Amino acid sequence: MKWKKIRTALLLVVSTAVLASCGSSSSSSKSSKYTTTGDATSGTYQGVIKNGKYQTSKSRGVNVAQNDNTFNLKSFESGLVNVSKKVFSTKSYIFQEGQYLNTSTVENWLGRESKSNKTGLNPKKGKTDGKRNPIYVQQIEEQDYMKQSGDNLKLHGITIGIGLNSVDYYQKKTDGPKYTQKISDAALRAYGQETAQKVLNRMRQKKGLKNVPIVIALYKQASNDSLVGGTFFEYSSNSGTKLSSWKQMNIKNAVYPKASDSTTSNSNGQTDNNTFDNFKTQVQSFFPNLSGVTAQAQYKDGNLSGMHITVTTQFYSETEITSFTQYIAQAAVKYLPSGIPIDIKIQSAQDMQAFVYRDSGQSKFSSHVFDSY
Repeated sequence: MKWKKIRTALLLVVSTAVLASCGSSSSSSKSSKYTTTGDATSGTYQGVIKNGKYQTSKSRGVNVAQNDNTFNLKSFESGLVNVSKKVFSTKSYIFQEGQYLNTSTVENWLGRESKSNKTGLNPKKGKTDGKRNPIYVQQIEEQDYMKQSGDNLKLHGITIGIGLNSVDYYQKKTDGPKYTQKISDAALRAYGQETAQKVLNRMRQKKGLKNVPIVIALYKQASNDSLVGGTFFEYSSNSGTKLSSWKQMNIKNAVYPKASDSTTSNSNGQTDNNTFDNFKTQVQSFFPNLSGVTAQAQYKDGNLSGMHITVTTQFYSETEITSFTQYIAQAAVKYLPSGIPIDIKIQSAQDMQAFVYRDSGQSKFSSHVFDSY
């Protein structure tokens, strides 16, 4: 099964869980064209529905086509929402997919600056100080944040995420070999801040956005061969035309289990690695016919904040998958850290078989087994 099909299945499960947690009531009157998905669970946003349909992003699909590492895509999208929560409270604001940046605009912005593309945010082809000008900007995403205004919803904030390459992959000629160019953290940060100012200037020129609070966050993309996605490292919030102070974000990703001789990047890493190793051992002893059990963990300010776990199986019986999923849900409660959001994908090499998940603050896990047909 290709990633697109897997991603669709995951979104279906997550969406089902989110909608189940939302109230059936609408937050606007009959005279309004806008409604919301209802009362969201603690720490999540309500979504916008217009004329009975969910408001999709006007630049939907651009980011997907631009990424070779699917972990980057997931970390970028979820991380941008977490940045927004720092400025736009889930209790006061309603989430809406970006409506001001359309597909053609984002595609042009992601290109190189040239005579035919003056809006390109990446540098012109050529060299600077004897070095090739790399592609810095890899992703751009917009999120809108609304508030109730009588019978309508009114825009009260925007968040823009800018994904920046830590490694640029390129070809010297079509169908030729791929080359890599590493980009230093200093160069990445400097170019990102410069780009952010350009994006802010362009957003301010759009109708209705002159004084709307705009948050711009910078994201460091992981390399294509990384087993974890990248992370946001700083953001700036303002209602004017100049970006001034940047707020730093101390977020790190890790892959478990680590080799015994590996070093961890935080004080709690070794303990968390041992905890996950115990979970893995129990799962493999219950169902030894497994190809692998791995986890992607995220840390905020040195503390574990969430885990994405993948269990790859070699069996195909639906009864086996059902029994295994039930065991996973029980073992996760017993062996994995409590209080943090965790999702567990159970899959074969070809298909998504089941999904087990728990939101932040919950104790029990929910699960779904996918039909084999």
